[in-house]
Amino acid sequence: MHLLLVREGLVVNHKRTERIYKEEGLSLRKRKRRRKASVIRIKPDMPTRPNQKWSMDFVHDQLANGRRLRCLNIVDDYTRECIAVEVDTSINGKRVARVLDRLAGMRELPETITVDNGPEFSGKSMDEWAYTNKVQLDFITPGKPMENAYIESFNGRFREECLNDNWFFTIWNAKDIIESWRIDYNNQRPHSSLHGFTPEEFFNKWLVLQGLAPVKEQKTLVLT
Repeated sequence: MHLLLVREGLVVNHKRTERIYKEEGLSLRKRKRRRKASVIRIKPDMPTRPNQKWSMDFVHDQLANGRRLRCLNIVDDYTRECIAVEVDTSINGKRVARVLDRLAGMRELPETITVDNGPEFSGKSMDEWAYTNKVQLDFITPGKPMENAYIESFNGRFREECLNDNWFFTIWNAKDIIESWRIDYNNQRPHSSLHGFTPEEFFNKWLVLQGLAPVKEQKTLVLT
């Protein structure tokens, strides 16, 4: 919220944001997480350019009538861009392959896609697709979701900021709302991991630094 206010030129000092936040009664009590046994955290390999490494995973929800809702989330690990959210009541391996084929007609496919060991990703359809398109499927260790940290982080934001805040009456209503949220996430929402830029701005800055786009007057960005 503070980053959004700074981008609009309304505040500079984060203490003022916090004061207004409390005065307006916007503070929410955070649920204390249970302490878990310490585990070795595996730092994922850092991509060095857009469309080098993607991550995929499913998130489940339901419609107002109780019918199951599945969302296939695809994220670019470098820019944090949400490339696609495929929404339906059922999505199998063939459907996942079709979604990726559609994306291949719009952009460069990655070298690697990190996925879990679900049947949609480990089945014959995705194996054939990966072989045909020369894309490596990087399967995480069963029971170790932290190995797919980028998509897990996105899934948390997606559920907190979209799924939990909306009531879907039909599958088409869900698709419209989720797509609007995805566009806002990519184009309007600043990310602390991207130095306060949106995924779209971060990608454009990368193009400038690579000499692939004209330089514009924008905020300074340091890529690490």
